Amino acid sequence: MEVTPMGMMFDPFRDLGRFTEQVLGTAARPSGLPVDAWRDGDGFVVEFDVPGIAPDALDVQVDHDVLTVTAERPEVSDQNGQWVIAERPHGVFRRQLSLGQHLDTEHIEADYHSGVLRVRIPVAETAKPRKIAIGSPAPQHALDQG
Repeated sequence: MEVTPMGMMFDPFRDLGRFTEQVLGTAARPSGLPVDAWRDGDGFVVEFDVPGIAPDALDVQVDHDVLTVTAERPEVSDQNGQWVIAERPHGVFRRQLSLGQHLDTEHIEADYHSGVLRVRIPVAETAKPRKIAIGSPAPQHALDQG
């Protein structure tokens, strides 16, 4: 969640962006796909907001411990009439997340529901905490010094 300090309520760059949108008729593209991530048991869950994007327009890949999610929303061009406002971004959006060495990238799962892409990343077995058994030392025999 982005929090704007009270001192930043007036942001000249935001106002410049609005002016540019009005003059050029374009909306600024978002920097990436919004994401939430959390630890859930023996793995991590990452959710990407992808509203209005069809599941077949999503691509999830992992390469060298980097998770890449790519989404494409085509430009709507078959509208009859003249646009009054067009704020929904279109084009290709990409988000990359660096995964740690201790995650099992071979068993990543993803599903899509109601505009949210959920990716589950399990922790590798070698990285999971494990209990170490404590044994008793072997009895020591005293040597006769006689």
